[in-house]
Amino acid sequence: MRRQLAGKRCLLTGASGGIGRALAQALAQAGVRLMLTGRRQEALAELARQLQKQGSHADFYPADLTQPAQRQHLVEQTIRSLGGLDLLINNAGIGSWGHFDTSTPEILRTIMEVNFFAPVELTRLAMPHLMQGEQPAVVNITSMCGRRGMPAWSEYSASKYALVGMSEAWRGEFVRFQVDVITIVPGLTNSGLDQHLLRKEGRAQIRFERGMTPEYLAGQILRAIERNRREVVIGREARQLLFFQRWFPRLTDWLIGRKIRALYRKDSTPSSPPASGGNP
Repeated sequence: MRRQLAGKRCLLTGASGGIGRALAQALAQAGVRLMLTGRRQEALAELARQLQKQGSHADFYPADLTQPAQRQHLVEQTIRSLGGLDLLINNAGIGSWGHFDTSTPEILRTIMEVNFFAPVELTRLAMPHLMQGEQPAVVNITSMCGRRGMPAWSEYSASKYALVGMSEAWRGEFVRFQVDVITIVPGLTNSGLDQHLLRKEGRAQIRFERGMTPEYLAGQILRAIERNRREVVIGREARQLLFFQRWFPRLTDWLIGRKIRALYRKDSTPSSPPASGGNP
């Protein structure tokens, strides 16, 4: 099946910047009618005005998707604005960069709330409307960390793994409702995620500026939606990592472990032995 995007009604989360903003612009150019949501009201309003000037149907509703009442109001407002729903794109996300042993339960819970529970519960609310849509689909933007957990991204990896797993289960369940589930697995993207991390304590050098542009990623996501791809890995780095993870998992573990040991070698240097003659 090839999905025609023109005229589709779409709820897009995380639309106020980065990948979400680029995705909103690409969807609007393809003729999709949009409800944009995120936490930054001014950024959403500015984006909606820009798209409206270009002749697109773009509405916005700021919401904290971790709050049940705000999720409910968002879906209700979407149906009032668009008259129905054909596409739900779960794009909003947050990250934390630092090792688990120095992290906190609060950071883990925040990331799981934003990256997993929020999109899952939003999808629950949207499903009755998607079931009545035209060529409906749920599109989950995950990460290569959702297929290979990475050091210093433990909470983020766990949340994306959970969303990938839920996507696979939904794909089998939603088929009886003729609602497709599309999983997007991007690699490193220069999306601004590094500017909004809950903490920045990792030691590895991550060159976000060398990652994919949000515009390139948005174009690839639209292509996946049009072609109804079940799961698509985007970016050379992601494809290489997941290739090695699939065919050479022990080597992948060893290479990652060697890198971490090198970064933390000074921290693991044993202290000087006690003076001779002392008690053990």
